[in-house]
Amino acid sequence: MSTEPPEETAENAEPGTPGESADTSQTAAASETAPGTAPDAPAEAEGTEAESTEAEGTEAEDGRTPGAGQVSEAEAELLAQRAERERIERRKAERRGPIEAGGKLSGTAADLLAAVRAVESGEQPVAPVSEEARPAPRRPAPEPVRQAPPVTVEPVPAEGVVAAVREVLARGGAPEALAAQAAGLLGEGAAQALRADPWQLLRVAGVRPEQADGFARALLGGEAGPDDGRRERAVTGWLLEQAAVAGHTALEVSALTAALARQGVPDPEEAVRTAVSDGDVLVFRDPLPQTDAPAPWRDTASDGDGADGAEEERPVRVLVALERYAMAEESLADGLARLIGSAPRQDGPDAEWERAAASAGGSAGELIRAVAGHGLVLHTGGEASLAEPAALLRAARGLGLRAWAAAHTPVGRTRFAALLEAAPAGGTGAGDPDSGGSGSGETDAGVTAAGDERTGGPAVATVAGLLSGAEGPGRDADGALLLDLLVVLDAPQLDVETAALVTESLPDGSRLLLAGDPGVLWSAGPGRVFADLLAARVCPQIASRRPDPGPLGELVSGVGIGELNQVAAPGKEVVIVPVRDPGEAVHRTVQLVADSVPRAIGVPVEETQVITPGHGGAVGTRALNAALKERLNPGPGRFGGFDPGDRIAYSPALGRTVPGRVVKADADGLHLSCAGEAVVVPQERVERSVRHGWALTAHQAVGVRWPAVVVVLPGDAVQALSRPWVYTAFSRADRHLSVVHGVEQALPRAVAEGAAKPRTTRLPVLLAPQVPAAAG
Repeated sequence: MSTEPPEETAENAEPGTPGESADTSQTAAASETAPGTAPDAPAEAEGTEAESTEAEGTEAEDGRTPGAGQVSEAEAELLAQRAERERIERRKAERRGPIEAGGKLSGTAADLLAAVRAVESGEQPVAPVSEEARPAPRRPAPEPVRQAPPVTVEPVPAEGVVAAVREVLARGGAPEALAAQAAGLLGEGAAQALRADPWQLLRVAGVRPEQADGFARALLGGEAGPDDGRRERAVTGWLLEQAAVAGHTALEVSALTAALARQGVPDPEEAVRTAVSDGDVLVFRDPLPQTDAPAPWRDTASDGDGADGAEEERPVRVLVALERYAMAEESLADGLARLIGSAPRQDGPDAEWERAAASAGGSAGELIRAVAGHGLVLHTGGEASLAEPAALLRAARGLGLRAWAAAHTPVGRTRFAALLEAAPAGGTGAGDPDSGGSGSGETDAGVTAAGDERTGGPAVATVAGLLSGAEGPGRDADGALLLDLLVVLDAPQLDVETAALVTESLPDGSRLLLAGDPGVLWSAGPGRVFADLLAARVCPQIASRRPDPGPLGELVSGVGIGELNQVAAPGKEVVIVPVRDPGEAVHRTVQLVADSVPRAIGVPVEETQVITPGHGGAVGTRALNAALKERLNPGPGRFGGFDPGDRIAYSPALGRTVPGRVVKADADGLHLSCAGEAVVVPQERVERSVRHGWALTAHQAVGVRWPAVVVVLPGDAVQALSRPWVYTAFSRADRHLSVVHGVEQALPRAVAEGAAKPRTTRLPVLLAPQVPAAAG
C-alpha cells in the first residue's frame, strides 16, 4: 500500500498494471429527497446514505405501461412491483384477523391465493408444503421476440390532472414541482384527495411531517391540528415507510409509539390501535428465544399447555408492519419452505452429478453436490468466487437442466455472461485452486455449455427482466418460470418483495441457488434476506475457498474480518492520498480522476469511479460531481443541469438504477443511453430520477465494479463509516484503488468495530415452524 505525499498522486505509479474492462457508467443509484432524511424516523438508514436511498424512484406509478410492446429494465421492475401490490390487495380483501407469528398464508406455494381461500374457509389446502412434487414433463419455452433495444418514454399524468394538483399545492404553499409526482401517486382525483386530506402529501417522496402540517394549515385553517385523525394516520404510515427505507420490514411497537410522540401525536398508543383497526398496519407477536428475559417493552404470550393447567408465559416482541412488507415476507417464507421441503427433480443419475462435481473439484464441486440434492442452497464469496456458480450452471446445462442465472444489475449480467463465455467449450470451469483440474461436462445437442438453447448466448438475465418476462426462459401456462435451476447472483441485494416474487415464480421441484458476498452493504429495499437465511441455517451453505487475487484482494479480505492491513502494492494497486481539509479533498479527487490515474495507471477517465459516503456536505456526491463536470464535461446545463456527454445515474425506482450518459435534450425530455437502451425522461421527472454519476455513494455502487476506483473519506465522514461501507467501497475496484484519506484513525476503527446496523425483520421467525430441522 502506497502513501502519496500531499503534492504527489498516483501519476508516480507504474503504468500497465493488468486490469479488466467494465461498463464504468453503471451504477446502482438511488437519489436523495429534497427535504432530506428523517431524524425522527424510528431507525436510520445505513451509514449516512439514507438520503441516497430515501425513496428515489417512488415516483413510479402503478399504471405505467411499457411503450411499443417493449419492456425495459425500469419497466420490468415496476411491472413486478405492481404484480406484488395487486397480490397484496387481493389478500387484504380476504384477510380476517391478525396473523399469528409463523402462520402460513398458503398451504402450497404453487397456488398461493387458492390455498389462502381454502384455509380461511375451513377447506383442506391443495397440498402440504412438504409434499413431494411429481416430476413434470419438460415444456418448451416460447420463442422470444428479439428486437432492437426499445426507446422507453416515461408516461406522465394527464396535464389537466397535474394542473389541478399544481393549483392546490400553490394554494397550500407547497412547491408546485411536486405536482406531477402527487398526481401520479394519487390518481385522477389527486386534487380532490389533497383538499380533503392534505396530509396525503406525505406520500410524496421527500415531504416531511412539518411540511405537510404547514400545507394542511394553509388549506384547512383552524381545523388542522396534531390530534387530527387524518394526520395521525398519515404520520404512522410515513414513519413505517421511513423504517422500510432504512431496511426494516417491521418495527417494535414501542419504537413506533416513541416516534409518533416525537412527531407531536397526542396519544401514540391510540394512533397505533386505530391504524390496526383500520387495516393500515398489521400487528405480530413474535416469540423471542427462550434465553431472552422479558424486557419492559415486551409482551408475553401463553402456551396454555402446562401439565398442571397453569399457563406458561413466554416473552414475545410486538411488531407493527405495513401490510405490503408483511405479506411479502410471509410469502417469501412460504416459498422458501416449499423449495426446502420439496425434493428436487431427478434430472440425471446421481453418477452424472458426481462426475460433474469431481471434475469441478474443491468448493465448486461441493456446490454442485449440494445443488444436486437440495432445493435451496446458499453460496458465499467475493468476485473470484463467481467461477463456482458458473461451473454449476455449465454442469447443470450439460445434464439437460433448464438453468439460468440472474444478476442484480445489467453490469453484473454482462460480467457473468463474459465469465461463462470465457470457459473452455463444454467445460465446467477451472475449478478451485485446490482442485487440480479444469473439469469437463457433456452437453445436449444444440445447447452450448452455458448458453440459452434458443439463442446460443449465455443464459444470464437481470432479476427484474426475468420476473417481467423481458429476459429469461419465459413462463408456463400456470405462470411458473420454465426453469429447473435458478442462480441468483448479488443475493445480498434482494429485498423481501423481490425475493418473494422470485420464489413464487419457481415451480415445484426446482432448485434455487442464492450467491453473493455477505460483506457488502445490504439491499436498498427492506429486509436482509441473504443474511437472515445465512443466520437461520435452514439449507446447505457453501463458502468459497477462492480468494480475490492480488493486493486489492488481500486488502479487502482483511477488511472483511475487521483488519485494515498494510499490503504490498508494487504496481501501485493501492495508493493513499492524505488530505487536510474538504477543499483539498475535492481538488485531489478531480486530479486523480482526470489526470493521475489515466496517466500513471493507464485507466481512462470513463472507467474510473469516485465513491464517497454521502450526497451532502463539502465532499459529497453533489460537490464532487459539480467539480468533475466542470473539469470533464463543462457546459451550461440547460436541461435540469445536464448536457450531452454527462455521465449519469438514472433511477426510475428505489434500488433499481441503470447507468448511462446524456445523449440530448429536446421537448420530449432528457434522452439517455442506459445499459444499451434509449430512455427518454420527461422534464418533470429529471430532477428526482437522474443525477450526475461521476461520483456515487457506496450504496449506489453495490453490484458494480470498475477498473479504477477513488474512495473519498473526508473528515466529516467519520459517522458514516462502518466495516460494510468500507468493504463495499474498496471492493468496487478491479485494478486500482486510490483512497483520498482525511479521517485519520477513524478508518481502522470503523473497520474493526463498525458492524452493520441492525434491521428488524421477521423472516427467521417465519421460517422456524416451517423448516423442521436446520440443514448442514
